[in-house]
Amino acid sequence: MKNIIDNINKAFDHRIRLGIMSILVVNEFADFKMLKELLGATDGNLASHTKALEKEEYVKVEKSFIGRKPNTRYSATKKGREAFKKHVEAIEKLLKG
Repeated sequence: MKNIIDNINKAFDHRIRLGIMSILVVNEFADFKMLKELLGATDGNLASHTKALEKEEYVKVEKSFIGRKPNTRYSATKKGREAFKKHVEAIEKLLKG
């Protein structure tokens, strides 16, 4: 018998990472400021969680300048979207019992 929590992904264990992916799967992209405001995270906290998702290849990071200000923009990768979808489906299954 398959374990009911097998498809729950540890990369999405933290609420900030779950929030980042939730935002990115419904939006084409989000910049650092938008994620920070929507999630109520500190700069350092958000940076460490986006870096963890980038390491897993779940998010793509694009750095640029708008005028003279640096801008960091994030988008979900195909791999990230698929992993997040499986994660959400696993949680739904778990909740339905």
